[in-house]
Amino acid sequence: MHVETDDSMSQSPRGGGRGRIARASLAGLVALSLIALGAAGATVVLRRTEGARAPAVATPAAPALAPAEPAGDVEVVLSPEALARAGIKTAPVTASGSGLSVSVPGSVMPNAYREVKVTPIAGGIVTKVHVELGAPVRRGTPLITVFSTELADAQTRYLSLSAMLEADHKKLGRAQQLVEIGAASRQELEEITAVHESRATEVEAARQRLVLLGLSPSQVQALKSVSQVVSTIVVPAPINGIITARSANLGQVVAMGQELISVTDLSEVWVIGDIYEQDFKTVSVGSEAAITTPAYPDLVLRGRVTYIDPRVDPQARTAKARIEVPNADGRLRLGMYVTVSFSTPGKSAVVVPRSAVQAIGDRHVVFVAAEGEDGKFIQRQVRLGSLTGGSYTVLSGLRAGDTVVTEGSFFLRAEALRNTPSG
Repeated sequence: MHVETDDSMSQSPRGGGRGRIARASLAGLVALSLIALGAAGATVVLRRTEGARAPAVATPAAPALAPAEPAGDVEVVLSPEALARAGIKTAPVTASGSGLSVSVPGSVMPNAYREVKVTPIAGGIVTKVHVELGAPVRRGTPLITVFSTELADAQTRYLSLSAMLEADHKKLGRAQQLVEIGAASRQELEEITAVHESRATEVEAARQRLVLLGLSPSQVQALKSVSQVVSTIVVPAPINGIITARSANLGQVVAMGQELISVTDLSEVWVIGDIYEQDFKTVSVGSEAAITTPAYPDLVLRGRVTYIDPRVDPQARTAKARIEVPNADGRLRLGMYVTVSFSTPGKSAVVVPRSAVQAIGDRHVVFVAAEGEDGKFIQRQVRLGSLTGGSYTVLSGLRAGDTVVTEGSFFLRAEALRNTPSG
């Protein structure tokens, strides 16, 4: 007789042992995972926003190029021991002007419109230099004295022409009398009148020449004889300023128009800065500039851009910008190196330190400390603007007053990625 046996009853004791071993191994792995998570001291809680549930019907998944990301914020909770080991540091999120700031090197130069090159109008020999390099002068102050034969010749010519004009004047008077009594013709009178007017023109030109050579109108008017002729030219300062250059020395032979002294008004100077091509959109004529120099660390001078060279240096790829800066106290010296800072005003914007931002795939996140809950941090996605200095402008995701992790955010990022479900 054939007897059917129950399959469950027919299992061998050996097969049942293998099942118990497998179940024990699985329990051990779960226990090890719990122990490892407890050792890390971190708990990760996934908070998905509404509508972020997984679809009911599974679809073939594309190969992942980056770690799987949750659709909402992620909370990371650290135990006090883990918080101490991670070295977490935080800082409040601040709001600042979103204007751009550019700093470039520059140098101090004289205002070319307030610098005068002093030259003698006549050649001669320098007999005296009245000023030293760097000396302040007032307009009209004697600068140099030149012995000039040209000046003596000009005075002699003036005296000669004046005497001839006097003789022509007397001759013209006699001719007029002769014409009245019929002893001279009208044509003779006209010829004498033309010579007289020509001579008067020559005398006036000679007088103007003496004024240009340095004699005052009263001196020219008083010049009546050769004994009054002088042979020295005193060249005066044309403006108030500082002697910034001097090439005249005693006994030097100089020519008309030769540059001997430079007088510069330093109450306002030019600062020339080199603007790079990428900064052209920030700096323009009229932009405000702050001038600082290592010579005076606490001094900040203000000026405005008055000119930007339309040419770009082909080697340095920069254009020269000119800033007019008041310098009444004379602190800025010609040739000094300075730093020129330009800024453009903008709306107030939230900024976050660069160290607080972590990149995950093509997204950027920060970790915000939960208010009133020590050890609890929320991973939050942010949209960033430009990087200025060491801070990013935040377009969305944060607000002023939030507290973000500035040191230790990499550890929080790793914990969030390691413990976030992949599905």
